[in-house]
Amino acid sequence: MTQTMRAIEITEPGGPDVLQGTTRPRPQPKHGQVIIKVAFAGVNRPDALQRAGKYAPPATASDLPGLEASGEVVEVGPGVTTLAPGDLVCALLPGGGYAEYVATPAAHCLPIPDGMGLKEAACLPETFFTVWSNLFMRGGLKAGEKVLIHGGSSGIGTTAIQLARILGARVFVTAGTDSKCAACMKLGAEVAINYRDTDFVDVLQAEGGADVILDMVGGSYINRNLKALAEDGRLVQIAFLQGAKEEVNFVTLMTRRLTMTGSTLRPQSDLAKARIAEELMQNVWPLLEAGRVSPVMDSTYDLSEANDAHRRMEASGHIGKIVLTVGGDLTSDEVQ
Repeated sequence: MTQTMRAIEITEPGGPDVLQGTTRPRPQPKHGQVIIKVAFAGVNRPDALQRAGKYAPPATASDLPGLEASGEVVEVGPGVTTLAPGDLVCALLPGGGYAEYVATPAAHCLPIPDGMGLKEAACLPETFFTVWSNLFMRGGLKAGEKVLIHGGSSGIGTTAIQLARILGARVFVTAGTDSKCAACMKLGAEVAINYRDTDFVDVLQAEGGADVILDMVGGSYINRNLKALAEDGRLVQIAFLQGAKEEVNFVTLMTRRLTMTGSTLRPQSDLAKARIAEELMQNVWPLLEAGRVSPVMDSTYDLSEANDAHRRMEASGHIGKIVLTVGGDLTSDEVQ
């Protein structure tokens, strides 16, 4: 088996052009880890933030970008009993997905849902881990509640719409074009707000406020979100595309009993991520296998075109997930 691999590295902090092809040693599995021969790798906003020098990987993680992938297990480390070489999985990664091989904890791997291809499965881990842990575990969204999802046409947004709708919530979203709003409605949103011509605060206040808001914008949206919440509402922050600092009057939180929370996925412990994986396997994988929820695909690029994939994502014209083809649809002969 080859001891080197193709990969895409970040040569220096900067724009998409700093993503360059390289050859690296193939990773070796540590205790509790598996090595996956990557078929497809998902492209996510944190990849672009890392590339720009704004989101450093943990000290123990690969410096290569890529937080999710699908493929075939080719090697297992000490202590791994749940997976074996030949198993097809999709996995949440600490980093390193933009490469032919990647190491990740076995507990962060999930089986490919029945009836789903490897390309679609590569879109699941980062997005579904993020949405489930924030919207349901942290935000406590329940059937019958109103949820406002910002960035409804993103990978996070399209996933959140489907899960919230299928589990009985009333779904409101924001998006930047009428076509994106239409795509959100098709996925199950009750109301899609084009934020360029309509104030989401007015819309939600007319409905009595949102019980939960999932936001990745930040900046001026923070105070507007608080105004758009119902009494006892919860604001869940997962990113700050417009900035992380804003002046907030906390008397509003006290008098209206609001909750502000949020999280980032990558720095959490392996155990915390394993617990999310368990909840996904129990609550979401049956929905995927029944075809009631599915990833929304935008476009596919070859691994060597990772810079073009980043340009596509940062232009914000995409609807759903962007994927890199690394090994493609693998067969057992290809991984020996």
